[in-house]
Amino acid sequence: MKLFQLNLLFAGGWCALFGTFDLGTFVWGFLLAFAALSLSSPMFGQTAYFKRVLFAARLGAYFLYELTVSGLQVASDVVTPGHRSRPAIVAVPLDIEEPIQITVLANLISLTPGSLSLDVSPDGKTLYVHEMFCDDPEETRRRIKTGFERLVSEAMQ
Repeated sequence: MKLFQLNLLFAGGWCALFGTFDLGTFVWGFLLAFAALSLSSPMFGQTAYFKRVLFAARLGAYFLYELTVSGLQVASDVVTPGHRSRPAIVAVPLDIEEPIQITVLANLISLTPGSLSLDVSPDGKTLYVHEMFCDDPEETRRRIKTGFERLVSEAMQ
C-alpha cells in the first residue's frame, strides 16, 4: 500500500475513533498519521513522500499568506477614496514545463485577489498575468518565480 493511501486510511480511522467525520478531525488525524509514519520511515525504505507532503504544506501556507495580504490590499483600495491600483499585464517566463504544474501555478495566481492568469504561450514557456497592483513588472515576475513557481515545482516534482 502506498504511504499516502495509508496516511488517508489512518486519518479516516482517527475520524471513526471519535465518531465525527469533519474537516478538523480529519486534518488532525492526517497530521498524527503523518507523524507516526515518518517516525517509522526506515521501515518503508527510501521514499520522497514525507518531503513532498512538507513541500505541499509549505505551498499551502504561502498561498494563504498571499491570499491574506492581497485580499487586504484589494479591500483597502476599494474602501479608500481614490485608486492606488496600477494594472498591468506581465509576461512571466516559466521554468516549469509539466502542463499540470503550469495549471496549478495559473490557478493559484488566479485565486489570489488582484491577479489573474490570462494565458499561456503556445510553447508553454510564458504565462501572461494581469496584476492589479504592478508598480514594477520585474518585481512582479520575481515574486511569482521565487514564490509560487518555485513552491509548485518543489511540491509537484
